Amino acid sequence: MTDQKPSVLFVCVHNAGRSQMAAGWLRELAGDRVEVRSAGSMPADQINPVAVEAMREESIDITAEQPKVLTTEAVQDSDVVITMGCGDACPFFPGKRYEDWKLDDPAGQGIESVRPIRDDIKGRVETLLAELLV
Repeated sequence: MTDQKPSVLFVCVHNAGRSQMAAGWLRELAGDRVEVRSAGSMPADQINPVAVEAMREESIDITAEQPKVLTTEAVQDSDVVITMGCGDACPFFPGKRYEDWKLDDPAGQGIESVRPIRDDIKGRVETLLAELLV
């Protein structure tokens, strides 16, 4: 019998800020206990440098990540799908757990505005992790 670890997909439009910070937090807090993915409905060319800076302040390095396009397979392969403002672009599959996190978009904002978004995401990820690892 295999213990399959839960998998979480974070989705936002550009996969450059919110979803990357959420994935970074979950990787940091869960270690290898959760499979973490992120994607965007219209991926940007690069991760938001202010999001990278905000996460670096928490000693989490997301510089190696790249925005990825949202695929049907990524949704199918995930137990939990967290959307962050991608609207109806995310495919829906019965039996999956879906949550929509209402978060400000860090695009074009300075570090002072991105820190509260980062901290909000951390709290939500901590709650999610506690629910997944019961």
